[in-house]
Amino acid sequence: QVQLVESGGGLVQPGESLRLSCAASGLHFSIYRMGWYRQAPGKQRELVATITRDDSADYVDSVKGRFTISRDNAKNAVYLQMNSLKPEDTAVYYCNAVFLHLNYWGQGTQVTVSS
Repeated sequence: QVQLVESGGGLVQPGESLRLSCAASGLHFSIYRMGWYRQAPGKQRELVATITRDDSADYVDSVKGRFTISRDNAKNAVYLQMNSLKPEDTAVYYCNAVFLHLNYWGQGTQVTVSS
């Protein structure tokens, strides 16, 4: 059974940082493309960042230069370092794992940026 469990969300003030973690189990982690998505209230889920099995990363324009995605295949984990957080980053953040037709999601972790 595949599980993706996110952690690290919380309430922070604008300009502060958070580090999200996603622990994966039940899959051959190293071959999956991993990603972080987010969904704000009343909005569609959007892609934030992805990282391939070869550590190639890509980001949505709104987070470039502020967020960094990384993975640790030995720990079956993917991370999202979020710096200089803005109120518009407020959303539920979801971990995603994709390999060919296989597509898995975590339950999400809430990130709230507010003064």
